[in-house]
Amino acid sequence: MIEALKDDRMVHRLGGRFRFTSLVQHRVRELMEGSRPLVERQGRNDIEVAIQEIVDGKITIAEISGDEDEAAE
Repeated sequence: MIEALKDDRMVHRLGGRFRFTSLVQHRVRELMEGSRPLVERQGRNDIEVAIQEIVDGKITIAEISGDEDEAAE
C-alpha cells in the first residue's frame, strides 16, 4: 500500500506533498479520536489506513478544507 506513494501522480493529484501530508495528518487525527475507517483495517495502523483511504479516493482535500473554514469562524 505504501508502494502507491512511490508514484508521484497521486501526490500531484492532491496538489503536492504538503497538501497530501496535511490530509494524512487530519485523517489520522480523526481515526485516533474514534472515527470509523473507510477501508478494512487488515492489521494496518492509522497512518496506513489513512493513506489507503486517500489512494482509494474515499478522502479528499476538499473535505478537510471545509472543516478548517468552519473552525476559523
